[in-house]
Amino acid sequence: ENVDPQRTAFLLRKQWTLYSVSPLYGFSNAQLRDYARLLSAFIAAEKQKGLAVEVGVELDIKVAVSSLPDLKGSDQDQAAILVQLSSRSPASPKNSEEKLVWLGWFCCVAGDDLSQNVPEDFTCLPLFLANGAESYTSIVGSWFQKTFDCCFRRLAISPLNLSWMAAMWTGCKVEKTASAMELVFSVPCLPQPLDISYAIHPEDAKALWDTVQKTPGEITQEEVDVFMDCLYSHFHRHFKIHLSATKLVKVSTAIASAHCDGIVKFLQSQYLTGVLMLLTELAISQIQ
Repeated sequence: ENVDPQRTAFLLRKQWTLYSVSPLYGFSNAQLRDYARLLSAFIAAEKQKGLAVEVGVELDIKVAVSSLPDLKGSDQDQAAILVQLSSRSPASPKNSEEKLVWLGWFCCVAGDDLSQNVPEDFTCLPLFLANGAESYTSIVGSWFQKTFDCCFRRLAISPLNLSWMAAMWTGCKVEKTASAMELVFSVPCLPQPLDISYAIHPEDAKALWDTVQKTPGEITQEEVDVFMDCLYSHFHRHFKIHLSATKLVKVSTAIASAHCDGIVKFLQSQYLTGVLMLLTELAISQIQ
């Protein structure tokens, strides 16, 4: 994949909250500096109302909006857009380093179907990922919604999609020593929340998937179902618990981790666009 690891390393090992975004009206890549200036003024105005500021702390927020051209699945995709908020306390020396307080980015990886079906005045960047205080996410999202007549929605991940991720990521080759694949299940109908964590050695999980997958490079729902059923049967044999009666809420592998609440973490730069392709597809399905 044509991703420069050095240019995308800062995206790895951070916890990102997912949102789906409807097409942006009137957005232009040529005006990113203007957008940074306008967003900075908007944040300053919100600060005057007492929003998104730590109690008793006055922070000078600097906004940077830039392009991430590497994160594309095809030539038709729009380049990803990165929004960075950094701060420096008035008490700090002028030459002191600014502290990054919030990151957010829009992307569209292999979203050709959506891009081809919208008018020219609209820009398709259906997936938005945020890392940092929710108050800043709210303010940035509010500005983009008002400025480009778009709509942000939290993007949840269903147990079905999580099982697909478990199967797909298990089949990926990783050069370094891979960590165990972990599945977390939530037990329903209990007075107190109860989760079951199920860890599988990566080589065992890969060996199982290789016996299930019929055509390398292609995955079917039947193969995913068989893969999960085998894991459930093994767990029941040892612990006499039917995981099929629970809800899959989290998948962790050497490639990435994903939670049903729409929280992801990327762990391998070589598979970054592949994971984003799947997340873009989920975001588009929510918009439609």
